[in-house]
Amino acid sequence: MFQGSIVALVTPMHEDGRIDEQSLRALIEHHIANQTDALVIVGTTGESATVDLAEHCELLRIAVEQAGGRLPIIAGTGANATREAIELSKCAKQAGAKASLSVTPYYNKPTQEGLFQHFKAIAEAVDLPIILYNVPGRTGCDMLPDTVARLAKIPNIIGLKDATGDLSRVRLHRRLCGEDFLLFSGNDDTALEFILLGGQGVISVTANVAPQAMHQLCMLGLQGKRQAAEELDLRLQGLHKYLFIEPNPIPVKWAVHTQGLISAGIRLPLTHLAEAHQSNVRSAMQQAGVL
Repeated sequence: MFQGSIVALVTPMHEDGRIDEQSLRALIEHHIANQTDALVIVGTTGESATVDLAEHCELLRIAVEQAGGRLPIIAGTGANATREAIELSKCAKQAGAKASLSVTPYYNKPTQEGLFQHFKAIAEAVDLPIILYNVPGRTGCDMLPDTVARLAKIPNIIGLKDATGDLSRVRLHRRLCGEDFLLFSGNDDTALEFILLGGQGVISVTANVAPQAMHQLCMLGLQGKRQAAEELDLRLQGLHKYLFIEPNPIPVKWAVHTQGLISAGIRLPLTHLAEAHQSNVRSAMQQAGVL
C-alpha cells in the first residue's frame, strides 16, 4: 500500500491563520494529478504543533473525504504525551486514514524503554497501522535500531520514517526488522540512496513543490535505475537544500505559495520566509523546472 513519494503536506492557511479548506482540497487534487503516491496530513510540515485537536481531526476528515480512496492518507498523530497520541490516533481511525505517522515524543527525552512502552500503548489502544518516525534533530531523542526491532514485532507497527541521516541504518533496520517492515527516508537529500539501499520511498518535503519529479525519482530508485535517478535528483538538489534554509515548513510554504497553490498564511511562532533567502529558494525552483 505504501511506497514511493509520500508528501508531508503543508496545511494551507489564510493570512490570519485560519485553515483554508478550499485550498487544502485543491492541493490534494493537485497531488493526485501529479502522481503523488500518498499524503501525510498534519505532520511536522503540516504545522501539527500549532493546530488544536479539533482542527487536527477536521483536517484529517477533509483530506480523507477529498482523496476519496484515490491515494492513501496517512495521519500525523505524534505527541509527547502518550494519551494525546492515542486521542489523535483515534481521530485518524475515525476519519478513515490508512495509517498513522507517529513521531517520537519530543522535549521530554524518554528512555528507549519509554519509547517502546509509548508506541506499544498506542498500538494496543487503536487498531490502525503505525509508521514510527525518528527525527532526533527535532525531538531531542533518538530511537535506536534495537528498539525499532522490538516494536516491529507488534503486528500493527508496520514501518519507520528515518530522518537520522544515517544511511548505515537502512540495512541494519532491514536485518533486524525483516523484509516486510517498511522503511522510508525522512531526508530528501539522501532519499535516493536510501531507496537504493532497500527503502520503500521517502516522506518528502521537496515533493510539495516538485511532486511529479519526486514520484519519478522514487520509481527509478525502486527499479534500481541509478543513473537516470541520479540525473533527476541532481535537478532537485537545490530544493533539497534550500527548502531547509529556515526551519521547515517556512521555506516550503513560501515556495508552494509562490507556485500559486496556497495563500501565504503561517502560524506563529513560525514566520514568513526572510526576503534574504527568497532568491535562493526561487532559483532552486527554477532549476527543478517547477517555476
